[in-house]
Amino acid sequence: QVQLVESGGGLVQAGGSLRLSCAGSGIIFSINRMGWYRQAPGKQREFVASIGFGSSSNTRYADSVKGRFTISRDNAKNTLYLQMNSLKPEDTAVYYCNSYSSGINYWGKGILITVSS
Repeated sequence: QVQLVESGGGLVQAGGSLRLSCAGSGIIFSINRMGWYRQAPGKQREFVASIGFGSSSNTRYADSVKGRFTISRDNAKNTLYLQMNSLKPEDTAVYYCNSYSSGINYWGKGILITVSS
């Protein structure tokens, strides 16, 4: 059974910072591509950031978060992180942890981030 559980969400003022965590079971993070997506009210789910698997540590980011967000992982803890700095009201959304394995996407339940003006 694959489970991805996000934590660290909440309410923050614009310009502030938060760190999201994603704890996994049933999936070995070190050999799977991992990522974060988000969905704002009334909008489609969009890509935020991803990190390579195995020996690869390549990262990529959506233009909207580049320079502000940092994705990382701790393979020993089977945990994925998203450090979010200089938050903007436009970042308000439900954030989802994602794992891509053999052509299959797995998703967490999502966690709400609200950034006030």
